[in-house]
Amino acid sequence: MTKKTPFGSEAIITEHISEADLKTYFVGFDLGKYRWDQLIDKLMDAIVDFAFGYHEGILANAYNRRKLKEAALAIYKIELYNPLNKEHQKYKDEDEFFEKKYGRRGEFGELILHLLLRDFHGTICLLSKIHFKDADGVTVHGFDAVHIHNGTKTLWLGESKLHKSGKGGVEELVDDIKAHFEQDYLRREFALISKKKHSYKNSADIPDVDRWFKLIDEHNTLENVLNSVTIPLLCTYTSDVFTKHNSEKTQEFIKEYESEMRELKAHFDKNKAGKSISTNLNIILFLFPVPDKNTLIKKLHEKLHHAQQV
Repeated sequence: MTKKTPFGSEAIITEHISEADLKTYFVGFDLGKYRWDQLIDKLMDAIVDFAFGYHEGILANAYNRRKLKEAALAIYKIELYNPLNKEHQKYKDEDEFFEKKYGRRGEFGELILHLLLRDFHGTICLLSKIHFKDADGVTVHGFDAVHIHNGTKTLWLGESKLHKSGKGGVEELVDDIKAHFEQDYLRREFALISKKKHSYKNSADIPDVDRWFKLIDEHNTLENVLNSVTIPLLCTYTSDVFTKHNSEKTQEFIKEYESEMRELKAHFDKNKAGKSISTNLNIILFLFPVPDKNTLIKKLHEKLHHAQQV
């Protein structure tokens, strides 16, 4: 019997390449059309889990409509493009509005990373950034994902990018590793995470929760911590492979998809070597191409907007 995952996204998302340092994903087609609606629905299924984690004692799939609305509002207040709005008239069209106003925000990329970690890698969210936001419209700094894996006893510290270009996205991920895995940054982050130890209404929801906070205690050496850390780096980006094909089952699609994945992995490795990133870090590159990054943002905006109104 297949093990049940929290959100069942494997019915929509295919993990095509699964190697120690590379995981690649895609969503296919239905009657020649990309399965946008099914992908957006799966992401919406995960937003309560993403926004609240276990801090509110809410288990996956055990929440009501009010919690869905709270989670949608917690991500950020949605503003839809309206050409009659004087403020919006400075943008030439809807695409420019979304790109300039929301294109650099990272919450949707973080939501995709959360879904992939939960469904494909069996992690649990130790700390939800969204839960601790203290102002609307403000992005929360720090790691994009702080998860745990009880089977392997590892802490997963993730970063994500939602980008127009695959190469641009992986280059930015390399910059993040360089900045975020220096001693001072890690100590500050672990100190902030440690302060949230008592934020759970029912800490029994997190198996062996004391062990995880002890791992990042200031008295533990960073060497010991990093030996127990996995670093998933997700790049969700616009790919032409979905405009050139209308079926994921053809050899032509698979060949072009795999070629693009290998090219991006090589580009990532080259940039990582150029930035002198430690080879001791357990880094996994996640690649998730979509037909259009802006379409993904718009469709998620629309769904979140409706969820905020219920």
